[in-house]
Amino acid sequence: MTSAQRPDTLPQADLELLELLADGLPLDAIARRLDLSERTARRRLRAICDRLGFAAPIQAVVWAARRGLL
Repeated sequence: MTSAQRPDTLPQADLELLELLADGLPLDAIARRLDLSERTARRRLRAICDRLGFAAPIQAVVWAARRGLL
């Protein structure tokens, strides 16, 4: 997916996950904070990356931050 095809925004739940990741929390702490299993948090993070066309979660964090979403 090219940058022109990426969505302009993400659902609030996805942004919350990325914000916690940007704050430096490890995945297990993010899962606890969002009341999810670690496996579910990992799946959601992977789905965000897939939707945006990124290989690594940090790329999604940077993308969202640059757009003022975080």
